[in-house]
Amino acid sequence: MKRFFLLTVALLTVWAAAAQMRFVDATELNLIGKALPTPHPYHRIDTVAYKGFTKGENQQVRCSAGLALVFKTNSTRIDLEPQYISFVYAGASTPRVASEGFDLYIRKDGEWLYAASRAPKKRGEAYTMISRMDSSEKECLLYLPNYSELTSLRVGVDEGATITPMENPFRHKIVIFGSSFTHGVSTSRAGMSYPMQIGRNTGLYFCSIACSGNCKLQPYFADYLGDVKDADAMVFDAFSNPDAKMIEERLIPFIERIRAKLPSTPLIFVQTIYRESGNFDLRSRKIEEDKRDMARRQMAEAMKRFDNVYFVDKADLTGTDHVTSADGTHPSDLGYWRWAQNLQPELLKVFRKCGIR
Repeated sequence: MKRFFLLTVALLTVWAAAAQMRFVDATELNLIGKALPTPHPYHRIDTVAYKGFTKGENQQVRCSAGLALVFKTNSTRIDLEPQYISFVYAGASTPRVASEGFDLYIRKDGEWLYAASRAPKKRGEAYTMISRMDSSEKECLLYLPNYSELTSLRVGVDEGATITPMENPFRHKIVIFGSSFTHGVSTSRAGMSYPMQIGRNTGLYFCSIACSGNCKLQPYFADYLGDVKDADAMVFDAFSNPDAKMIEERLIPFIERIRAKLPSTPLIFVQTIYRESGNFDLRSRKIEEDKRDMARRQMAEAMKRFDNVYFVDKADLTGTDHVTSADGTHPSDLGYWRWAQNLQPELLKVFRKCGIR
């Protein structure tokens, strides 16, 4: 009887707390991170308008990786109520918080400071993201899940609190196309992918078209990217997924296809990172060495043929101490942090050359 009484009290306490929250639809706030608009609020590419994607690619570009809500609120608590269709990645090295959870930052003294990261205990249920904050107005940046397709999202605040959309706090528009590295496999949370880190560090606006395992210089991706007319620059993690033969055959036609629509937009290609799987696996080491060598040869040719095409070929982006791998292929959070720290100055050099500051 006592146990039943305590359970009843606990349930009533939870119910009372939930009753004091007011929920708004996330579409009433400001969603950032898309290269082009889509009819569905949480898809990155309109897969009805753009054709050619495989079933897996269709699923991935409908995931919300790199998208974020920006809003202001004076609430002491923030709840979330997400609804999902599908969950498209179940790699052992990527936790649920990154795959289907949310990652919250709040701006303090001009910097984006980590606030909370959580996934719902059960999909489709409302849950508390953060509580016990003060009642001052806060500028919030909420990254959406990396590997889930959201159908809807509601944001809950204290009953008497305000919540309003915020202007995009980032400047310029940098579209980044890449592999699972850019997508954020093995990050602990969505805001730890290297483009999102560089964005917070610099204030530059990155729009991610990452497609895990499927960034292989396909012509239909070039067609899509060519339609992003307002991009100030494009960055490519283009040599992580294709093998050497694909790079040899596809790189120049891929650039030509983009250049047909975007004759002068800066295109910045980044060399793929060293994979720790090659420490002892000789076959893996040879495949990766061949890819890097072919990328160098083809990029040398590309930079002769096309104006405003650049190649960042910096070794050891994730360090030289061999402690950053999560699974032999993807870096851990430490590896992604180093990647952002080492790549950022190289990108800024090119951006400055192109008038992007």
